[in-house]
Amino acid sequence: MVRDGYFYALGCVVAALLVGWLTALHWLALIPLLLAAFFLWFFRDPERSIPSTPGAIVSIADGKVTEIAPVVVEGVACMRISVFLNVFNVHVNRAPASGVVTNVEMRKGQFKNAMAADSAELNEQSICTMRTDDGATIVFKQIAGLLARRIVFWPKVGDRLERGQRFGLIKFGSRCDVIFPASANVAVRMGQHVSGGSTVLAVLPLERTTEHALPRASESAR
Repeated sequence: MVRDGYFYALGCVVAALLVGWLTALHWLALIPLLLAAFFLWFFRDPERSIPSTPGAIVSIADGKVTEIAPVVVEGVACMRISVFLNVFNVHVNRAPASGVVTNVEMRKGQFKNAMAADSAELNEQSICTMRTDDGATIVFKQIAGLLARRIVFWPKVGDRLERGQRFGLIKFGSRCDVIFPASANVAVRMGQHVSGGSTVLAVLPLERTTEHALPRASESAR
């Protein structure tokens, strides 16, 4: 359980007590109590089985794969996989690989529908660049949407992350992107439901990972 769930739930319980005490319509207290139960469920944080496959890039979020597309990052050919999270998914995010954080950017922006193609550029987001133990560079994003107005990202530049390690969360929906070298072999399909930390999105060819280093963060799709 993410501790935020306890804070939201406690607030709802207090509201329920006040409603029950101050009004004659005691049944109205059920509404904040139901909200408290929802928050405790929403902020669940289940354990995951983390793959040990060399070169594996795992999903950073639970949800549905909505895009698998080639992109160009400052002249370098890459692949981008987008995962859309609905309100029923686990919202704790996990690192795609083991390595060191080389850049972190918190970018202000809009709150458009995260399913829209231009949301990857226009919406509020966190952008993290990682240099993996295999010598590859991976960029991963938490992107806000219509309902998701709060992005939580804990690591700082220089921090080490292990594959599947928790690094943050997006509150109440939205989208996550993972951008990696085009030489990787994609292991998922459009529409597939994936689990953060355990579903392998792609596998880097180990003998070639050191040949592909992406620029830090900026991206333009061609």
